[in-house]
Amino acid sequence: MISKWKGVISIKFNQDQSCFTCCTESGPRVYNIDPLVEKCRFTDVGSMSQCEMLYRTNLLAMVAGGSCPKYVDNTVLVYDDISKQFVLELVFKVPVKAVRLRRDKIVVATLHQVCVFSFPAPTQHLFTFETRLNKHGLCEVSPLLTADRHLVAFPAHKVGSVQLVDLCSTDVGSSSAPVTINAHQTELVCLAINQKGTMLATASSKGTLIRVWDTSKRHLLHELRRGSDQALLYCINFSQSSDFLCCASDKGTVHIFALKDPKLNKKSSLSKIGFLGTYVESQWAFANFTVLPECACICAFSSKNSVIAICVDGTFHKYVFNTDGSCNRNTFDVFLDDFLDEDC
Repeated sequence: MISKWKGVISIKFNQDQSCFTCCTESGPRVYNIDPLVEKCRFTDVGSMSQCEMLYRTNLLAMVAGGSCPKYVDNTVLVYDDISKQFVLELVFKVPVKAVRLRRDKIVVATLHQVCVFSFPAPTQHLFTFETRLNKHGLCEVSPLLTADRHLVAFPAHKVGSVQLVDLCSTDVGSSSAPVTINAHQTELVCLAINQKGTMLATASSKGTLIRVWDTSKRHLLHELRRGSDQALLYCINFSQSSDFLCCASDKGTVHIFALKDPKLNKKSSLSKIGFLGTYVESQWAFANFTVLPECACICAFSSKNSVIAICVDGTFHKYVFNTDGSCNRNTFDVFLDDFLDEDC
């Protein structure tokens, strides 16, 4: 998720949501979440539009951007925080829209392609997939090496469709046959894969529905309604156990849905009127909380039934929820308490 606000270019969780990176005009920063602590900042690499952290390791993938770049935006740079230098460079003919790290692969999205490389050594191009115009750089991978399925998901050629590829094969030019899920009728804006690679969540530009799919059988598991009015979704995330799902949008509300026990989710009061169709068949969030409206944020699950929201205005929110739908703020903090100078 990228959204400029007071010198902040983007924010992103690492694979287990224990840390997050914040790209500013003065360079990327890395924060621990519990407790909230700034771990490091990079002031000599220029402004970066993206910073992808590999779990809690010393490796970070960066892509230049913002108003003070030292590098070009068609290059993925992998930084080793132990040696304090870039140790890998992947150059493309066009700007990089997204980069995703696994312990065994790097996945890079451009406007029309998704490229997969072996990682860390030797780093070798494995295969490339063509996509429809992907201006948001939508591309997600299942992070665990022990996952049931090793998946990469990205937009297919048809509007609103997702292409899934199993990355178990490590042979150059070899992968399982891609499969397509016709998820929505409008353009995709958000994708998420659970830790085990068994479920995929999708949302479109309409922003009213989130659909959760079985990645093996490709059938719909849940249809979750964020709301009835159009919204821009910034983020979708599964809990570590996949029992819950959360999402954040430009309405300023973070919604929490139950997946393991969907009976916890709310239903429309009109659910008995059959001719109203799928509007009343959808499941509504059983809990929610509100941050600053129209301030972009990302959300994820933390420990003990809690959800955190990290906003581009520099604020940190942690709410604890109960299965009865109550949701109470546990922590509020400011992780960007210094002035972000946008002058190079």
